[in-house]
Amino acid sequence: MEVSSTLKKIMISYDGKVRLVIKNVPYGYRQYSVASALAALAAGDQGKYWEMHDLLFARWPQLDPESLVRYARELGLDLERFKQSMDSKLHKDAIERDLKLGDELHVYMTPTFFINGRKFVGEMRYREFEKIIEEEVKNAK
Repeated sequence: MEVSSTLKKIMISYDGKVRLVIKNVPYGYRQYSVASALAALAAGDQGKYWEMHDLLFARWPQLDPESLVRYARELGLDLERFKQSMDSKLHKDAIERDLKLGDELHVYMTPTFFINGRKFVGEMRYREFEKIIEEEVKNAK
């Protein structure tokens, strides 16, 4: 199961009980990683963050600027708005803040999850999340 599918299932199962906060920590040594983060956030501005996120992972390593625009078109985004966001690097400051936070928290791999301050590195299955969340709920009582 993909990470995004697992997270969506968690959000449905624990509606109102968990909060999902996503931070962008693009790899500095991967070509187009920052552009991909900018594209996901630009798509998010049009309500299609997860759709772009999933396309970027499914179509990797085809993340060049032309491909990003093609993906935006496939998602039915307003292309002019998307291109303007990309060209102006609208979300660059947010990504830089996320990178700084990632350094402070020693995040060196994606995905990395924090659940009530507990750090988990790598993909996790739904049952793994469920076990940790249930432990945290029990400990909170």
